[in-house]
Amino acid sequence: MRKFFCALGLLAFGMTAIGADKNGATPIFDGKTLAGWKTLGGGADYKVVDGTIVGSSRPGIPNSFLVTEKDYRDFIFEFDVRQDVGPTNSGVQIRSLSTPDFENGRVHGYQVDVDPSPRQWSGGIYEEAQRGWFYTGEMNPPAKALYKFGEWNHYRIEAIGPRMRVWINDAPAADLIDDVTKEGFFGLQVHSVNTAEEAGRTTSWKNLTVQTKNLKASPPMGIFIRNNLPNNLDADEKAQGWRLLWDGKTTRGWRSAEAEAFPAKGWSLANGELAVVSKGGGGDIMTDEEFSAFELQVEFKVSAGANSGIFYLLTSPKDPASGAPLGLEYQILDDERHPDAKLGIDGNRTLASLYDIYPRAKLMTNVGIAPRIDAWQHARIVARADGTVEHWLNGVKVLEFKRGSDDYRAHVAAGKFKSTPAFGEAQKGRILLQDHGDAVSFRSIKIRELH
Repeated sequence: MRKFFCALGLLAFGMTAIGADKNGATPIFDGKTLAGWKTLGGGADYKVVDGTIVGSSRPGIPNSFLVTEKDYRDFIFEFDVRQDVGPTNSGVQIRSLSTPDFENGRVHGYQVDVDPSPRQWSGGIYEEAQRGWFYTGEMNPPAKALYKFGEWNHYRIEAIGPRMRVWINDAPAADLIDDVTKEGFFGLQVHSVNTAEEAGRTTSWKNLTVQTKNLKASPPMGIFIRNNLPNNLDADEKAQGWRLLWDGKTTRGWRSAEAEAFPAKGWSLANGELAVVSKGGGGDIMTDEEFSAFELQVEFKVSAGANSGIFYLLTSPKDPASGAPLGLEYQILDDERHPDAKLGIDGNRTLASLYDIYPRAKLMTNVGIAPRIDAWQHARIVARADGTVEHWLNGVKVLEFKRGSDDYRAHVAAGKFKSTPAFGEAQKGRILLQDHGDAVSFRSIKIRELH
């Protein structure tokens, strides 16, 4: 993917070329000055040194950005980046903005991460100052090893329509579909630091080129696709085996857990949301189909104090022993306000836990990952044929267990399902969305069967 530019010659100070290459990629840094760029945000130092842009951190100032004076819509943006002093977090803004009506001009928009920390989320996609993380390093684990601290790393970013994809050193890092911001500037971030010991940490960039005409998307990346368009399936998602489990409009494929028909009350299908009406009395709903090994994605939104759940491998709407639906439950809860979060054992009734059996891991607090009320969140459940199950929340795996194992059975025996024989060990079952009487909404319900 890397482009080698045809020009009158390479400048002695680096690999910056003059003019456009044969594909139409044009340099946006002349190798000598910061012409065409301006600084926004904090007061980090940006200088041109030996044909590279070098940004240096200063303690006690906000995130700083060297941004293009020109805005870009659809593009292929390539650059090389290196960090030698640090390490320190950084990133490159794309389709980003600075407007007086947003926090007095604070830079905001999509950011492709440069992260040499132990977390290793380089290439992930974050929305600076707004919704937060969309594509974490956990969603494509092989990408965590791509970025090399102390070496030049080549980034390629394709933004064509709502699709934004990232490669590092010619290997896939992230694949996001999101259409909120369609145009904006590029920006080179120097992250804020707090101590004098962190001052002077540097990030360097060179070979910054952009192509805006005759764009041709690269072949499918073959990695997980995060699609933020409501109830939408991209062609590449379909090729990976995904399909919509709810069509976003009708009750097709769903029924009451207690009857053959869909509930006549208590559920709303307006605005592309499958929503529980607070105290509407509709009852639980479940799929017509049964599934064995599968991967499920659901976007959900909870109101303050709400309780609900996503049940899977459900074999009966009601377990005679416990009174609950007979299946495994991905807990949906407002942990801060609902008392259930403090019940159970070691937090095994909190959001994204396996209800009353396994607690989820401690959650990261980063924006876009930490739970939020009245905002869309992303649940992902992976149930494999060997009994292994994963719970994901907002792009991070928070729980893994194996059905039927000694450890699993010991956890079951300690809770409310101890009197149910072989609880949760069915080979197949339905998907159920719980009506617990609280306002909760679902959308973008997708499934693919695993083999």
